Amino acid sequence: MRTFGRILGALAGFLLFVGTAGPIAWVVVSSIKPGYMIPASPWSLPTQPAWGNFAKAWGTTGIGSGFVNSLVASLATLAILLPIGAMAAYVLSKYRFRGHGLVFGGFMGGMMFPHLLVIVPLFMLLRDLKGVDTLWGLILVYVAYSLPFTVFVLGGFFDSVPDELIEASMMDGCTHASTFWRVMLPLVKPGLAVVGIFAGIGLWNEYALAKVLLTSQAGFTLPVGLANLTMTQQYEADWGALFAALVIVMAPVILVYALFRDRVQQAMTAGALKG
Repeated sequence: MRTFGRILGALAGFLLFVGTAGPIAWVVVSSIKPGYMIPASPWSLPTQPAWGNFAKAWGTTGIGSGFVNSLVASLATLAILLPIGAMAAYVLSKYRFRGHGLVFGGFMGGMMFPHLLVIVPLFMLLRDLKGVDTLWGLILVYVAYSLPFTVFVLGGFFDSVPDELIEASMMDGCTHASTFWRVMLPLVKPGLAVVGIFAGIGLWNEYALAKVLLTSQAGFTLPVGLANLTMTQQYEADWGALFAALVIVMAPVILVYALFRDRVQQAMTAGALKG
């Protein structure tokens, strides 16, 4: 029975690997095929790699500008989100004040509130602030909607840090601010890594808010540009450029996971053990 269980587990792992890696490999192979080969022989290997698909996807179709816009929006959002979220999580975790439960409940309620329910008033608000079709307006919205998740995750990491460290740092002459920046924040670096990676991937793939708040093609982020490219390339039958654009979209996410996989797993395991 034990041997049978191992064989069954190995078979399940193999099927999971094939089901995950197979479509990715097929997209990569299709991205270097001439466009006419993809519908004619979708499972065959390219006789001659069509590397020009990537140049066309990057330049002619506008995926390049969308890549830059998504990169700027994601990095700028994380640069604002992580410090603000860490400070809010630290205060809610280590300090008790009047209205504490209300503030904490507001953050947690933000995780359960579908953002599409407020997309119309949000659009009108940004329009009055001259923030529609601007990256800074989109970044502010991204920060607001990513903040509840950030506070929730980092709050758990701050809860695992002993309160005695705060008392010891205060006795050594640290202020509340220096205690946070010099003592507490370095101890939750694994949590910052977890939030940064998961929030960054979510921002990179975000479509709905960008579709509504960005109106000009020059300001489109990568998911919006890819959706438009999917519609146009179907009529032009340039499937090679479409699959090349898909590879451009997937590559940063796969690279980030490959580089930080061990760190994320260690951080999640440490958080579970501390909890």
